Amino acid sequence: MNESTDKTIKNTKKSSFEKKMRPPKGIEPETWIAECYRRYEGHPLKILLAVYKGNYHKFFLAILFFFIKHACVWVLPIVTANIINDITSGNPDCLRNTVFYSILMVVLIALNVPMNYLYTDYKSQATRYAETGLRKALIRKLQQLSIAYHVETRSGRLQSKIMRDVEAVEGLTTQMFLNVLNIALNIIVALVVTVNKSFMVFLFFLLTTPIAAVSMVTFRSVMKKRNAEFRKEMEETSARVMEMVELIPVTRAHALEEEEVQKMSSQLFTVAERGYKLDLVQALFGSVGWAIFQVFQVICLGFTAWLALQTRIMVGDIALYQNYFATIVNQVSAIIALVPVIAKGIESVTSIGEVILSDDVESNEGKREIDGVQGSFSFRDVYFGYKDGGKNTLNGLNLEVKPGETIALVGESGAGKTTILNMVIGFYLTDRGQVLLDGQNLNEIDLRSYRRYLAVVPQTSILFSGTIRDNITYGCENVTAARLDQVIRAANLKELIESLPDGLETRVGEHGGKLSGGQRQRISIARALIRDPRVIVLDEATSALDSISEKLIQEAVNNLTANRTTFIVAHRLSTIREADKIAVIDEGRCVEYGTYEELMALQGRFYQMKKIQS
Repeated sequence: MNESTDKTIKNTKKSSFEKKMRPPKGIEPETWIAECYRRYEGHPLKILLAVYKGNYHKFFLAILFFFIKHACVWVLPIVTANIINDITSGNPDCLRNTVFYSILMVVLIALNVPMNYLYTDYKSQATRYAETGLRKALIRKLQQLSIAYHVETRSGRLQSKIMRDVEAVEGLTTQMFLNVLNIALNIIVALVVTVNKSFMVFLFFLLTTPIAAVSMVTFRSVMKKRNAEFRKEMEETSARVMEMVELIPVTRAHALEEEEVQKMSSQLFTVAERGYKLDLVQALFGSVGWAIFQVFQVICLGFTAWLALQTRIMVGDIALYQNYFATIVNQVSAIIALVPVIAKGIESVTSIGEVILSDDVESNEGKREIDGVQGSFSFRDVYFGYKDGGKNTLNGLNLEVKPGETIALVGESGAGKTTILNMVIGFYLTDRGQVLLDGQNLNEIDLRSYRRYLAVVPQTSILFSGTIRDNITYGCENVTAARLDQVIRAANLKELIESLPDGLETRVGEHGGKLSGGQRQRISIARALIRDPRVIVLDEATSALDSISEKLIQEAVNNLTANRTTFIVAHRLSTIREADKIAVIDEGRCVEYGTYEELMALQGRFYQMKKIQS
């Protein structure tokens, strides 16, 4: 963690919830979790246990309160049996005992409410804090991983790890520490009471309970399979519906409405048929599973009744054993049903580790920090190739850029233009050769200190769902009103903002969806301007825009690039006439370099490209 980040964390005000739950020795939760993964790599259960270090006492208290809150459930069969036994045996203290048992049960039932609250409080403190720590650990790691990692990894998979895998780990904790505990306590209490009252009934439980539980779980497994088949068919239908909706303009334009209706009708009937079969299977197996359970209950009833007739147990104990037999059977079947849930949770622990343990990170630790940028760049015999990409993307690139110059990169798709921009940003480092910034090798400096003087305006503007002000001032604190107004004017946003009812406080919607492409691009330029950068990386900012938006953006770009070293990737060659130099890139090399007029006079590659676009 660098010093600036550390200061930010120390100065961040902690919520009361966060203050209540501190990890070991006050370490930030994401730091501790990353350490757990490194220490116990390959042992998911050890990782899970270590993640909760510092919160074990909360689990202990949760268990204690859980035991108290469930006492009424365990005691009720004993109380019921004792009252029946008192009545049937003619115990002279029957009334007094009944009043005592009733008061005891009322007290235990009343305790359930506060005990359940305390149990949930301590359990949730531990599990939710660890859940947050896991997500923070993943988010921090994602910020540290290289751009190459993000390019090669689908964003949907990373999102799934942050949300679904962490949720599965929290579920695993609940199952292992609490549900399994609940099951174990229920079984232990039932068996301990039973073995103390009748060893013969205890043996009966040991012989019949596993058979009943396995039979019930087997039928549940069949239903689970049918449910999975129905779910997959529903997912297929959902995908087809989305496809149909997207194709409606094409369908209507070609008068194919009836064909689409027939195609979807067939799919919908398939879903209906699967649903119908699922309903029948659920009804059949549900009733069969219930019948099996009831049969074993009847067997238990018959067996204990026979023992009562033989005077080996008291009459009231029949009710006690019936309750405990049902409890044990249900708990054993619950254990079997938990196995796939636990397996899924363990797999999720491993899945999260794939990100946290990845070593594909941008390494800045121990490198030299810079406190200023002039803006000169020198690419010296640079070679670079993407992982598993086959041939090199850059092949001996040589390029000299003076401070304050605007350099336009042109060339065919795949020539290496975007790779050069990524090298300027520091997203990729050279395989061979050097990229020098003000005479310093980019591979040897702390890139975070360099990026304080850098601004990037991508081809597709990236906005978040806040206000226009939030998007412009992103990452900048204490921006004065005068400075903000100056930037807004330079980015040609003044007229747009004045036309909006909420002005700068207008919310832009998800990904800036409430604004046009040109408006979003000008906000991106304003965001770059407010940083007052010394180096600017600008992907084609005016592509796919109308002529009016293009003119406004081109003026904003000119304001942005004035007296700043600028790298522009250009697709429309007419937009780069004012560039100080144009570099024609072909197969990872700079094959032509000069001003617009010089390259046109040369009548080489650039001249041919311009002629084709004319």
